[in-house]
Amino acid sequence: MNRLIFDNSFTRELPADPEKANYRRQVTGACYSRVKPAPVAAPKLVACSLETAQLLDLSADACGRDEFTQIFSGNRLLPGMDPYAACYGGHQFGNWAGQLGDGRAINLGEIINRKSQRLTLQLKGAGSTPYSRNADGLAVLRSSVREFLCSEAMFHLGVPTTRALSLILTGEMVERDMFYDGHPKEEPGAVVCRVAPSFTRFGNFEIFASRNETGVLKQLLDYTIRTDFPDPGESVIPDTRGYIAPYPEKSVNRVYINWFEDVCRRTADMIAHWMRVGFVHGVMNTDNMSVLGLTIDYGPYGWLENYDPNWTPNTTDANGRRYRFGHQPSVAHWNLAQLANAIYPVVGDVDALQQALSVYASRFQEQWNIMVGAKLGLREFEPDTDKELANELFTILSLVETDMTIFFRRLALVDFSGYEEDGSYKSTESMVKKTENTGAGNAGKKPKPNSINRDLLPETLMDAYYVPEQLTDDYKNRMARWLKRYAQRITRDNLPHETRRVNMNSVNPKYVLRNYLAQLAIDKAEQEDFSMIHDLLETLRNPYSEQPDKEHFAIKRPDWARHRPGCSMLSCSS
Repeated sequence: MNRLIFDNSFTRELPADPEKANYRRQVTGACYSRVKPAPVAAPKLVACSLETAQLLDLSADACGRDEFTQIFSGNRLLPGMDPYAACYGGHQFGNWAGQLGDGRAINLGEIINRKSQRLTLQLKGAGSTPYSRNADGLAVLRSSVREFLCSEAMFHLGVPTTRALSLILTGEMVERDMFYDGHPKEEPGAVVCRVAPSFTRFGNFEIFASRNETGVLKQLLDYTIRTDFPDPGESVIPDTRGYIAPYPEKSVNRVYINWFEDVCRRTADMIAHWMRVGFVHGVMNTDNMSVLGLTIDYGPYGWLENYDPNWTPNTTDANGRRYRFGHQPSVAHWNLAQLANAIYPVVGDVDALQQALSVYASRFQEQWNIMVGAKLGLREFEPDTDKELANELFTILSLVETDMTIFFRRLALVDFSGYEEDGSYKSTESMVKKTENTGAGNAGKKPKPNSINRDLLPETLMDAYYVPEQLTDDYKNRMARWLKRYAQRITRDNLPHETRRVNMNSVNPKYVLRNYLAQLAIDKAEQEDFSMIHDLLETLRNPYSEQPDKEHFAIKRPDWARHRPGCSMLSCSS
């Protein structure tokens, strides 16, 4: 552990809060306040991500030592650590909320690993900070299990995300009112160590713009560009490290504009990935948006099980549904507009910022097309025909309770090789071919020539439906027509069935952290049985692979979980 190399540029290069005492207050003119984690009574390691440990050059043996548990519970600081809580603001549910800041997160410091990558270590639930407002800065096991598992699940799904190193019980109880209904109870406390190149959020810039602290705003912006975006790539121009020369009055500072365009692209990519796997963040406030385009702050998130674009997992959002699944791309665009407003005092050019903001829409549409084409197993997305084909499918999926994850995995199993390009059959067996994990179903029936029999929807798709009784004749006819068009489309691609299946299964996961699975793991953990946490962590390391001994983690949400707290709706309480 003592071999970790700390290089704390954030605290070294940016202005600090001069007040040393740790009490709740408004902090002005500073990017952070130094604060130490609160010691805990009896830390106990619950789980550790070995992949994240490897990022930090830590061995499995090091993670199992008591020293590791003491450090990442907040009981001990290593030489070189310079703990602090960051100051930021944010728009919450569309309204400016003023100063927010790291209310229950404490950054231990930044390390440089063997690959020269900069990584910030952050404890969530490690005690109060000047930004805690009326809260205690602590976290409970319930929310910590969800954050730990989802951070790692998202990484293995290929979604840009912060990482989770460890989950540690504190040995102390924390009082929480889970649904803010006047029924608080004590829950086990826990601490998660989160890891990311940076935890800088849109709100870090907003707070200084709101206070007209343009000097600090520019310091933070310059620091972020040279530290977190050091590779010029296609967006940030070279030679920005250390100093950004002023541009003539009324001209555009291309460094800042190019940086903002990069943030727009990264955000678009992240949202497209969310939509691909059916992830609903639940609380897309601007203080929960990373400038690096990473999924950050796993609070009341959820996984879209039955496909419903209007679903949100957040009880606080139940009425307005601002952060519903289908609205996430629009919310991200709105949030980026707030970031543009925040950096305007430094950039000074509205037209350039608006033009840069338009990069988000074009990039998201590009990524959406690529994503949809991949989910459908197409060689290439052809907007003239494929846009309507995809839109019709998503409309059909929303008509009845259809498990999104299972539907796309099972669609990959359907062998359409018996179709001619005009939709007629070469054989009558392709659509009813028995496949893995499905029954023979209607295998003995034969469809009418040149049509898909509405009573003969592929048997392999049937397991995706939660309530088969919802499959009316009108629905079956509509789905049958879509399948015929889809068959014509993929026949034109002339891809072998097995190639299409492999391609689709590489982007459509079989295993996601379904809400009820996370809750079952929490239930066991609260009884000091951590086995399901480890089982899920192991399974979710390979979300696209067939894992015959893990099939029970790939089934639909059981009916008992339909309305159970933690399985359907969640609050921000943690």
